[in-house]
Amino acid sequence: MEQLDWKNLPFGYQKTDYNVRCIYKDHKWGKLEVSSSEYIDIHIAATGLHYGQEAFEGLKAYMGKDGKIRLFRWEENAKRMISSADGIKMASVPVEMFREALFKVIQLNKKFVPPY
Repeated sequence: MEQLDWKNLPFGYQKTDYNVRCIYKDHKWGKLEVSSSEYIDIHIAATGLHYGQEAFEGLKAYMGKDGKIRLFRWEENAKRMISSADGIKMASVPVEMFREALFKVIQLNKKFVPPY
């Protein structure tokens, strides 16, 4: 395992071992999928390519003194993501799906959570 220099992390992209994905098709969300690939297939007519339509939420996970991973206000992030999606007429991710994806990707990438 590569050792991360926590005191000197650069600002920018840091590859992790896994990510979680979900496809929205026929007016419904599919099942969560775990992937180790940094790449996604995207349709040539995707609005994100042509109109820059996207919604983004950053989230902080940290290790407590007791060894438990904690999240900073994840419920508020989920609500903001829904609000952002509604505002730009995208399908919003239900809070429970947001939670499931979040907890799954954190468990899969525990070694990337900063130590206490």
